[in-house]
Amino acid sequence: MTDGTHGGPGQHGDGIRWLAEIGRKGGGRSSTGGPDPDGVPGGVVFARGITPEELARRMGADPATATEPISDAEIRHLEIEVYRPGDDGDGVIRVGTCAGWSFAIEYGDSTGGELLTEIARDGAEVVHFRPMPEQRPALLDYARDGAVLCGFGLGEERWRWGQEPDLLVPDLVAAGVLEADGVTSCAPGGEADGTARRRTLGAVERRFGLSLPRAALGGLRLPAYAVRGTPDLVLR
Repeated sequence: MTDGTHGGPGQHGDGIRWLAEIGRKGGGRSSTGGPDPDGVPGGVVFARGITPEELARRMGADPATATEPISDAEIRHLEIEVYRPGDDGDGVIRVGTCAGWSFAIEYGDSTGGELLTEIARDGAEVVHFRPMPEQRPALLDYARDGAVLCGFGLGEERWRWGQEPDLLVPDLVAAGVLEADGVTSCAPGGEADGTARRRTLGAVERRFGLSLPRAALGGLRLPAYAVRGTPDLVLR
């Protein structure tokens, strides 16, 4: 079984299997500091058929307000309130492109989940990954033409939702995630959680040609936008 990555760093990034590391104890990178106490991004939105600027706009940003490109580590130096009692917290994204998809890395009280169908309108395709470190499982949704077609939790692929919940079952079966019945898990009882998550992400990666540079959660500098609240995006 191949790992499904599409080339090395650069134009094609590093695949998405490595996203299984996000939020795992001892396995993730410190990425947000202040905005997210555990250093874990809130999610990654991949969109095909729209530019990064349009992705930001559909997520609630004013396209004219992009910051100068900043790194993942610099996000921690911004004044972002994740939670405000009785009001929205601040949501921030950093955007870029890789392997033919635009992407947005989410921080704080972002909007990717609730605006999924808006992002996916007018023929756009969207894959949304949320690591959910405090409340497993990690979640993955696929939307197109303004509708969520399928979604599931990583490690709980037998329970699916959406207008076409079984859309990715052949890919999950081929990757050794599910048995041919689409219900029974192939994972050995003692298989590590991260291994199972990587196998599922590899299936999704191969199906859609998704990739994200590891440097996106490191030193890669990308423009940032506010998508909710009133974050101070000026580096000091």
